Amino acid sequence: MYLFTAFVLLVASLESAGAPEKPRYTVYRAPAAISVDGVVDEKEWGAAPLSADFADILGAKKPRPPFKTNVKMLFDDDFFYVAAMLEEPHVWGTLTNHDAVIFHDNDFEVFIDPDRDLLNYYELELNALNTTWDLRLTKPYRVSGKAIDSWEIAGLKTAVKIHGTLNDPTDVDKGWTLEIAIPWKALGEFAQTACPPQEGDLWPVNFSRVQWQTRIENGRYVKVEGKPEDNWTWGEQGEVNMHIPERWPLVKFSRETPPTSSKK
Repeated sequence: MYLFTAFVLLVASLESAGAPEKPRYTVYRAPAAISVDGVVDEKEWGAAPLSADFADILGAKKPRPPFKTNVKMLFDDDFFYVAAMLEEPHVWGTLTNHDAVIFHDNDFEVFIDPDRDLLNYYELELNALNTTWDLRLTKPYRVSGKAIDSWEIAGLKTAVKIHGTLNDPTDVDKGWTLEIAIPWKALGEFAQTACPPQEGDLWPVNFSRVQWQTRIENGRYVKVEGKPEDNWTWGEQGEVNMHIPERWPLVKFSRETPPTSSKK
């Protein structure tokens, strides 16, 4: 109880201090159902806004990442869709077991807090092998939150497309793209709000990319010992911790289909 109270007071103090305005993104209604195959150049994605480039999790105090990462989002009556484009000259992955700790590989991560209570939020990670780890947290780790790995996103669809070769150090790749379709039914289990969202609803959502430094040894990619991972995110966290949901950007849902502009 003490930790929970401390957490609530912390959030209240941040709000009263006037936290900086968060980036916002409009999630439009998909003009048609999306085939989840990892290919992100279909016409359905064409007009969806392109996010700002990801930056270091610590923000402007750190150099810009050397490789670009961007996302797009759409939704329909059944799914919340995410497309991600990751530049990467050497695409690799090792983990093949579902619910493994995927960020031990380079990965892409999704964080969603549907009811904006800063509790009961969702996390999804996947690597270039399309291996997934889905979990739910009842509260952030810093206030004794626990990951519920047994929770599964029933009906989840994910796919990865490698633009180059996987686990081949002899060439230079362009990167990898991915598509995710998260069923509203799964998000609605604990959302305590309408799913799919209503016009103008705001949800905290953030994305992270974990990137390890590697070297080539005996024809294989090997992580450089003693080097921590880089964390590149859509919304700045201010510290190396994605589990601060009050700092996640807000996305706004619109029942309209996307306008013709390609960036917002």
